[in-house]
Amino acid sequence: MTWGGPGFVIAIIAISYAGWIINNWVRARHGYPLEDEWSGKTAKGDPDAERKIQLLTTENERQAGQISRLEERIAVLERIATDPAERTARQIDELR
Repeated sequence: MTWGGPGFVIAIIAISYAGWIINNWVRARHGYPLEDEWSGKTAKGDPDAERKIQLLTTENERQAGQISRLEERIAVLERIATDPAERTARQIDELR
């Protein structure tokens, strides 16, 4: 094989192309973004990502409502704890 012949050029192109394919295969297998022909990146899509986001949003809204209710209850308990004794006793009886 001569170093200046077309076989050498074709061999270099084939080795480069094979390296690119192996590199993308390894990256895809481990979850890294893939590289296209012009060195751009293509992120690996997650089909369950939209559902996970929706579930987390719903849970966040539920917990925010629960926190606001607990804050209201704590405010009532603080008011009962800091009020005079007779007024506190009357409020406790009203709550029963």
